[in-house]
Amino acid sequence: MDIRAELSVRAEEVNQILTEYLPKEEKLQKTIFEAMNYSLLAGGKRIRPVLMGEAYRMFSSENHIDNGNAVKAFMAAMEMIHTYSLVHDDLPAMDNDEYRRGKKTTHAVYGETMGILAGDALLNYAFETAAEAFDEEAVAPSYLKAYQVLAKKAGAYGMIGGQVVDIETEGMTADEVTIDRLEYIHLLKTAALLESSLMIGTILGGGTKEDVETMEQIGRKVGVAFQIQDDVLDVTSSMEVLGKPIGSDEKNNKVTYVTLMGLEKAQEEVVKLSNEAIALLDKLPVQSEFLKETILYLIHREK
Repeated sequence: MDIRAELSVRAEEVNQILTEYLPKEEKLQKTIFEAMNYSLLAGGKRIRPVLMGEAYRMFSSENHIDNGNAVKAFMAAMEMIHTYSLVHDDLPAMDNDEYRRGKKTTHAVYGETMGILAGDALLNYAFETAAEAFDEEAVAPSYLKAYQVLAKKAGAYGMIGGQVVDIETEGMTADEVTIDRLEYIHLLKTAALLESSLMIGTILGGGTKEDVETMEQIGRKVGVAFQIQDDVLDVTSSMEVLGKPIGSDEKNNKVTYVTLMGLEKAQEEVVKLSNEAIALLDKLPVQSEFLKETILYLIHREK
């Protein structure tokens, strides 16, 4: 399987789904809708909704369940949440970035105030979108469970919580930061949305409680391994391959897994977590070669 080509196809499928849910750029507040749509359509691999869609395919085909409209709403909502987090990350008060994926960031185009509001609006609109699954006459209990997972993993107990600890860790020395603290940051900041994507797809596909828990563990291991690999690439890659300056972590005095573990042990940890994630995937009652290849691609990527 050419995983890059397949991921591109799946990403385009997500883009088509997103177009169904984009707000209309009208009324007196149309600027906020324009900023939301600009942010959502700025590109990206759409990894989180792709993972959700594949988890749903795995279990729905096995359990003969058709929650297709619901999963599309949740896939769109997941990408909106991921996008809002990037919009806020780019703000002057956070990373102060003017470009992302070769395009000007939302606040660089619409101003800082509108950038804040665009992120806020995308987060709220994500839950409006997911709630469209409840429009059917008989609301399945799985929809409510999926909604609960989405809310918790995106909030203060998930992604936002990880961002808070990450900000408070900035400026700390390597002697002050522990591996446990670093892992905590990335379990919440990076892994939480990967976990919830796999969990929601499994829930809507009719997976058991044990299946959902296994998917959560897989997402957790993939998320941490993804971040460690990111730290490794900042040391071992080149600007030509990575597409951004290397050595930025050291330059910014940022404590990473490589700082605390050393390069060799950090690379070994990526392999260990990768093997554990695949072992968990192999234990599931249904299998997906695409999901396995995607996990390996994410963890062992070169950029």
